[in-house]
Amino acid sequence: MYDPVHLRTFLAVVQTLSFTQAARRLGLRQSTVSQHVRRLEDATGRRLFSRDTHSVELTEDGEAMLGFARRILEVHEQATAFFTGTRLRGRLRFGASEDFVLTRLPEILEGFRHDHPEVDLELTVELSGTLHEQLAAGKLDLVLAKRRPQDPRGELVWHDRLVWIGAERLRLDPDRPVPLIVYPPPGITRALALEALQRQGRAWRVACTSGSLNGLIAAARAGLGVMAHSRGFVPPGLVRVPDRFGLPELGQVDFVLVHGRRPAAAQGPADALAAAILAAGDRLHRH
Repeated sequence: MYDPVHLRTFLAVVQTLSFTQAARRLGLRQSTVSQHVRRLEDATGRRLFSRDTHSVELTEDGEAMLGFARRILEVHEQATAFFTGTRLRGRLRFGASEDFVLTRLPEILEGFRHDHPEVDLELTVELSGTLHEQLAAGKLDLVLAKRRPQDPRGELVWHDRLVWIGAERLRLDPDRPVPLIVYPPPGITRALALEALQRQGRAWRVACTSGSLNGLIAAARAGLGVMAHSRGFVPPGLVRVPDRFGLPELGQVDFVLVHGRRPAAAQGPADALAAAILAAGDRLHRH
């Protein structure tokens, strides 16, 4: 009843919230993406997306289809792997940015290990900027991280917006520098936050620096300052800083998969893990 091709297109739109971005990821025309979604909606008899010229959002029925689509595609992939008899082997050096510490990435990696037990998976968790450097140096085979603005490299997993977050009780004095909680260089979020404040002409000071997301969260919960963070990843115990405090807009951010110059032994495992992350990418930023 539900074509796996249409379901994969549906997931790509969910994760990018854009028919245009989904088309680029899948290598299809935008009209083809629209056609796939329309055929899936015809098959269900329900409207799955609420969309206009500015935004794309899931409907309540779309949210329900999201869970079904993931399970259908997971079983489809398992059946394909079983009957083709292919077993991946090799060493895969995978890097994930600190942003994913508190997400459901471990579930995706656990599923990958279950499906491909003969792949030697090595995980590195670092800042996005550091991961890109290690990938360029040939130290990693696949990276899941933020992409610098105007950087065309990488396969889009999803598109998000950066927001200011802090403790609910936090108050900012407009006459004093903004207290910042930031990653050390070359953190991409750090650079975007500083650039936004500089464009606004707003004074700032660093209240806490940590290479660990848990360290930043602890400082923010203690009320030491504000931090720039992905809207889809706001940790428990923290909230968006109200607009009345006048902090500048931070803009948008892309989370991407980037392949390195892989040895032959890593190519198959890297492609398989990338496919697993793309199929389940929306689970990373949905509570």
